[in-house]
Amino acid sequence: MRAASALTLVAALSLGLPAPVFGQQRPPARQPAKPPEKEKEPPPPAEPPPAPYDRDLMRLAEIIGALSFLRGLCATPDAAEWPRRMSALMEAEGVTPGRRDRLAGAYNRGYRGYALTYRVCTPAATLAATRFVAEGERLSQSLAGRFGG
Repeated sequence: MRAASALTLVAALSLGLPAPVFGQQRPPARQPAKPPEKEKEPPPPAEPPPAPYDRDLMRLAEIIGALSFLRGLCATPDAAEWPRRMSALMEAEGVTPGRRDRLAGAYNRGYRGYALTYRVCTPAATLAATRFVAEGERLSQSLAGRFGG
């Protein structure tokens, strides 16, 4: 039986089939044709560096979010004012999509943080809102005094 295998091997070699040589490379496999490239959209404009007051502005947006929730929960007369103030802040400062996203994220963090804590208006919720009004007022005055506006 081994003799038959050896004969088959000798017959295959004698047919003149090229045997691969060590180090010889195979021809590259055929690659499927690539579809024509579509025109690429230009990259979005680079985000400008953050303004020196961005940290304070993000804190102010977070405070407005918290006040939007707390003032609405406690049904205060100025409850509808806080979402309008955030809209005005977004219009004035949300000059790029990334900046708008950061402002909205800060607002939502403030809103959700208190929505998870309070279900009804309590003295603690009223106190938190009072403190946020004071902090927001200080931040607004500081921003306007240092950077104008």
